[in-house]
Amino acid sequence: MKIDWAALGSVFGVSLVVTVALVGLFTLGIAGLSRQEKASAQGGSAALAVTGAYTCFAACAAAVGYGIYLIVA
Repeated sequence: MKIDWAALGSVFGVSLVVTVALVGLFTLGIAGLSRQEKASAQGGSAALAVTGAYTCFAACAAAVGYGIYLIVA
């Protein structure tokens, strides 16, 4: 049995980058919702922050769905 170390390193690198990107995207979504709560407490509106947060969450869900599709297919 021969292990292809280059391919294993490539898979590790890609999974690390995708994981960090998903965590960052989810963090941006949480920050957007936090800004919305802060704005509503001050009596303002933060529609852009909520839209951005929902967009980040939708992108996270799409990435997870695509990953599940790659595993199943």
